Amino acid sequence: MAGGVEQMQYLQDSAVLSRKQQLRLVVRLSIPAILAQLSTTIMQYIDAAMVGSLGAGASASIGLVSSSIWLMNGLCIAAVMGFSVQVAQLSGAGDRRQGQAVFCQSILMGAALGVILALIGAGISPWLPRWLGGEPEILEDASRYLFIYACQLPFLQFRQLAGGMLQCSGDIKTPSILNILMCAMDVVFNALLIFPTRQVLAAGQVLTLPGAGLGVTGAALGTALADIFTACAMMWAACRRSDFLRLDRNCRWRFDSLCWRTALRISLPLALERAILSSAQIASTRIVAPLGTVAIAANTLGVTAESLCYLPGNGIGTAATTLVGQSLGAGRRDMARRFARLSVGLGVAVMSAMGLLIFLFAPAIFTALTPDPEVRLLGAHVLRIEAFAEPLFAAAIVTAGALRGAGDTKVPSVMNLVSMWGVRIPAAALLAPRLGLYGVWIAMCSELCIRGLLFLTRLFREKWLDHALIREGKS
Repeated sequence: MAGGVEQMQYLQDSAVLSRKQQLRLVVRLSIPAILAQLSTTIMQYIDAAMVGSLGAGASASIGLVSSSIWLMNGLCIAAVMGFSVQVAQLSGAGDRRQGQAVFCQSILMGAALGVILALIGAGISPWLPRWLGGEPEILEDASRYLFIYACQLPFLQFRQLAGGMLQCSGDIKTPSILNILMCAMDVVFNALLIFPTRQVLAAGQVLTLPGAGLGVTGAALGTALADIFTACAMMWAACRRSDFLRLDRNCRWRFDSLCWRTALRISLPLALERAILSSAQIASTRIVAPLGTVAIAANTLGVTAESLCYLPGNGIGTAATTLVGQSLGAGRRDMARRFARLSVGLGVAVMSAMGLLIFLFAPAIFTALTPDPEVRLLGAHVLRIEAFAEPLFAAAIVTAGALRGAGDTKVPSVMNLVSMWGVRIPAAALLAPRLGLYGVWIAMCSELCIRGLLFLTRLFREKWLDHALIREGKS
């Protein structure tokens, strides 16, 4: 935690940091988060390749319910953000006692919301794939995958909760390491559960690898087991090891109305935003589903492949949330402004380079993801369309992270609503019957560019700075 202490000293110092010092702080916080994002993306690639080896139907069964899974995951993230932004600003203000109290309230929230979402997800799992228009041969696998994922949502909620709290209190290293370990566990569990017992040739020796042969069900169970182990480790790190969050006998567990009102003010617009984005993804799935199994598989694997591009943006956005929140907590509006702009510039530069690499290596990526030649060809083509949106997509991702650090979530949610439902879905519905999956991805690329311009406008108008400090009595 020495790095976090040094970081707080920088932010609370009245001296102006040089651009080099600011960049060093952004990079130091971004790298662990990017590595965690990278490990998660590699896990998604390996999962996709493992399931993809079973055929296009297996990939399509997961792809059919992916947008619904993103919705549940997004609601968990939104709930966490309402409390973690408070922790970021309280950390900047050096108020450990109040930060610890917010952490206690967030644990109560996590337990309740995780169980509620699990019950809802498990309850709709038998009917949702059919409603989404999936072909009969993939419905059973899709339902089972969604059911297993829903059952482990309480653990996912606590993993995200503890990880978000650690990050916003200045410790990005610990959750990053644990997320990387989660990816490794996921690969091992998947290898044991997806495939049957088989023999492989290694170094001239024939080895027998055990396996359960559960296919798509094995992929769901492998991910769930990895999530459960990581959630336990993440909560232990936050509750017992964190200098700022560590719980003791003096923790305040009684309902804190001010804390919850503040959390709701931040989380409700974010939850709306996640619902908007995910419901748009569900609508997009409805548009893609009639195009056939190959299109569904190519779309699913294309989204997985494209995640390689925006993982640096997510990592830098996480750093921006922490630095902006802590700067405002320390009363440094000038520092918050500089960190936000510097983070966005860095994110645009890195994701532009990633977009170029994706464009050049799209065919090779799909060759690694699936043996199906039709899926490979279609997926590589649509992925190259998306590469052109990456610079402005980066601006949207990192700016959103900076705005969250200030507690500014309402206006960004409205911008996402206008962008997704005013541009992407109508354009996809119009173009899909004429251009197939190409039309859907052209609509996506156009919408991401418009979204980036909207967020940049919000960033440079600087009204988001007026949201600090978000806790009454601390301004």
